[in-house]
Amino acid sequence: MGAGAVVGADGVARCPWGAGDPVNTAYHDTEWGMRVSGESAHLERLTLEAFQSGLSWLTILNKRPRFREAFAGFDADVVAAFGPADVERLMADAGIVRNRRKVDAAIANARATVALRADGGLESFIWSFRPEPGPPPRTTADLPTTSSESVALSGALKKAGFAHVGPTTMYALMEAIGLVDDHLEGCHRRGCAG
Repeated sequence: MGAGAVVGADGVARCPWGAGDPVNTAYHDTEWGMRVSGESAHLERLTLEAFQSGLSWLTILNKRPRFREAFAGFDADVVAAFGPADVERLMADAGIVRNRRKVDAAIANARATVALRADGGLESFIWSFRPEPGPPPRTTADLPTTSSESVALSGALKKAGFAHVGPTTMYALMEAIGLVDDHLEGCHRRGCAG
């Protein structure tokens, strides 16, 4: 059985993962499940979700400022032009997650993002997979890790040249940017999705 919303020392009910570490709490309260706007914001979230695979989200949040610097604010044109010297620079940067497959995927995804502009761009592409709202999850046991929409988004992104965009990673992206509202019933952020 999963846990329900947790009331913190501040008297505010939150999803359990957002009720502990202050970095997680700030992210939960101000960003997670909120719609983002623009190509770079979507590319950033997609990139960070891919880097998170196999790690804690707190690790990524703590490294996010350096990720933003290392990847030029997630400017797709700049990252798409990265070459072998940039890959080596990134692999030597202890401020980010140094995984060659993920670094290569981030560059490939920037290139694919540039190419998607001809078809309306990354933001509209991702949002075209928005599902109909479902019932609010009551506990963490009610939260899926994939959906038919995340499977479809994953496949469509792969077909468009994206890498490291599996269905679970894409479901996490959908939660993060408000395509789905997975704040638990009773959480003060429930209903804030895009």
